[in-house]
Amino acid sequence: MRYHRRKQNSKIRTYIAFFRLHFMMGLQYRSAAFAGIITQFAWGAMEILMFRAFYRADAASFPMRLDAVCAYVWMQQAFLALFMTWMMENEIFQTIINGNVCYELCRPVDIYRLWFSRSLASRLSKAVLRCVPILLVASLLPSPYGLSAPDSFTAFLLFLFTLLTGLCVTVAFCMLVYISAFFTVSPEGIRMVAVSAVEFFSGKVIPLPFFPDRLRKLFALFPFASMQNVPLRIYSGDLSGYDMWRAIALQLTWLILLIGIGKWLNALAMRKITLQGG
Repeated sequence: MRYHRRKQNSKIRTYIAFFRLHFMMGLQYRSAAFAGIITQFAWGAMEILMFRAFYRADAASFPMRLDAVCAYVWMQQAFLALFMTWMMENEIFQTIINGNVCYELCRPVDIYRLWFSRSLASRLSKAVLRCVPILLVASLLPSPYGLSAPDSFTAFLLFLFTLLTGLCVTVAFCMLVYISAFFTVSPEGIRMVAVSAVEFFSGKVIPLPFFPDRLRKLFALFPFASMQNVPLRIYSGDLSGYDMWRAIALQLTWLILLIGIGKWLNALAMRKITLQGG
């Protein structure tokens, strides 16, 4: 029993060490982060100006307040790296395609957990470098165009919890795309479809409350809505009460399901792997 516990603790420390290694590596790309900050400031400003034009025409017909929309946009830009699936790691795809995954399989660790921790570290390091300047400047902008504080401290804590859960849902979904490379000649087709689906159904292009009521209720059931949609709407004050707790429950449900499906597909891929035609 003690040996088994020591072995489990050793494996956990291995994944933590791998996470820390890739997190520190990600913090080195400061020039790329600076360029990303400028781009995200410009993109966020254009989105807010677009929404302002619509709200000036007929503010009463929109489902979210303008200040809530602005908070949604700035938080979306600040934590872009956490939820954007087009930021998948090309190295993982290349490892599978060129056959170097065999070196990963020689390690006495679970490849699903290894890649999961690696993806988490990569996204978190990018977000850490970018979020602080964006949040700071956005909070200094005049109302309603700046970043306002959440309605309560409880809402802030729920935002942090759902932000972390949404990140894990995003990574678990990306793991399905990575693993699909074991079963296809090229993963590019699945990758393009996955990225497009997340962009549209997660609220990246248009916040989900702006969709027609029937579509919004349908989209809320998809795993994509459990990514950035939930934490950003909780922070902006648009999601509260019963709907908020229901969204959090769906987040946790999809996280468990996606991880379970990912591990099952990974085990299926490990049974028979063809590398370099052999």
